[in-house]
Amino acid sequence: THLELFTEQIRAILSVKPLKNIHIMFPMISSLQELLEAKRIIKEEQQKLNIKKVSIGIMVEVPSVALMADIFAPHVDFFSIGANDLTQYTLAIDRGHPQLAKNADSLNPAVLKLIELTCSAAKKNDIWVGVCGGVAGDIKAVPILLGLGVTELSVSIPMIPKVKACVRELSIDNCREKAQQALQSKSSQDVRAL
Repeated sequence: THLELFTEQIRAILSVKPLKNIHIMFPMISSLQELLEAKRIIKEEQQKLNIKKVSIGIMVEVPSVALMADIFAPHVDFFSIGANDLTQYTLAIDRGHPQLAKNADSLNPAVLKLIELTCSAAKKNDIWVGVCGGVAGDIKAVPILLGLGVTELSVSIPMIPKVKACVRELSIDNCREKAQQALQSKSSQDVRAL
């Protein structure tokens, strides 16, 4: 909507010195056209500033994007699954609602199936996929996320040691087995019981 402001923001990011290993991630992408237009602007600004490499990714937080992850994957360097928003939009539950929020569980099998689709597309296109949101720091969820193919977990600072310790104790084969069981489950309670 505000193309001039967007272009200025991209130019500002690319102008930071020293520019090393920069990643630009777009939130709330809902169509391939949005992504391609954003990438076009980045490319133009890269050429003006003689910047060679920028990693571009998107937040996967809209169910339609997860369903079409195989269409988006060839156009990005990474996916970051915004689990809180993806859960909210998939389950049609306002996570800020005082009575409904308790039902917004990212371990719902419907949400897990969208995460699996995203991870599968990422793997086929040799890109990494992260998860951010409360579920990334949920020790019960970590094995399932890894089993689905998640390659990065973005957690709050206090959770880092616990999540790292959890990951060190896991077998990836066991994680994959649990993930497949989770995908066949009927509810998030059944998934948590795994």
